[in-house]
Amino acid sequence: MTEPHDILTQQGDGRVATPECNMPLPVEADGTIRVSFADKEVIFTQHEISITGACELRPLADESISRAKITTFLGNYNNVVIISPNPMAHFIDFASQFVWVEAAGGIAVDADGRVAMIRRNERWDLPKGHRECGENFEVCAAREAEEETGVKILGVDRLLATTLHCYNLYGKWEMKYTAWYAMRAESCDLTPQSEEGIVAAEWIEPNDVAEKIKNSFSTIKKVFAAFYN
Repeated sequence: MTEPHDILTQQGDGRVATPECNMPLPVEADGTIRVSFADKEVIFTQHEISITGACELRPLADESISRAKITTFLGNYNNVVIISPNPMAHFIDFASQFVWVEAAGGIAVDADGRVAMIRRNERWDLPKGHRECGENFEVCAAREAEEETGVKILGVDRLLATTLHCYNLYGKWEMKYTAWYAMRAESCDLTPQSEEGIVAAEWIEPNDVAEKIKNSFSTIKKVFAAFYN
């Protein structure tokens, strides 16, 4: 696994990117960075953000943000907002306390505009998976879509979004960076990859997407928002 302090390298234009693929982090126009923890979120920002009931932290410039402290707060709050004069520096320090994992996936659409979606853990989701050593993100996105749904990917188009989410897997905290792409797919019968816990793989009509993702994670909603905009 690549460690975050090796991969999160500040660029001249202010972006942080991986040295291997020059992939950007999901930094908003005002410098805000959002990290998902399932249905909860940690926000690194320079600005006041009005979120009802959020926990706000205002660390000193050289103060470290403890992962243990944040995960404890997330037990009681849905949002933790870290207001900092240098949110990127605090984010990189925070990320260094996780195992860094890279993945890719996306929205595979057939000629009729239908989207290949999966259902796992009682939620509708998009196919994605870990990037293999030496594999670029576009190839990973196509491979994972094909493996998880049985779809045939005809081409990988634009990068829609990148997201960050954290989880504790078997006592090990990981931070997953995912690159999401728009992909062109061939119409075919779909088959869920059951060994990955996927119970359904279906073509979803464009008009039905909004209803399907009502209970999805915020990262999935972000990807669809980028796709349709």
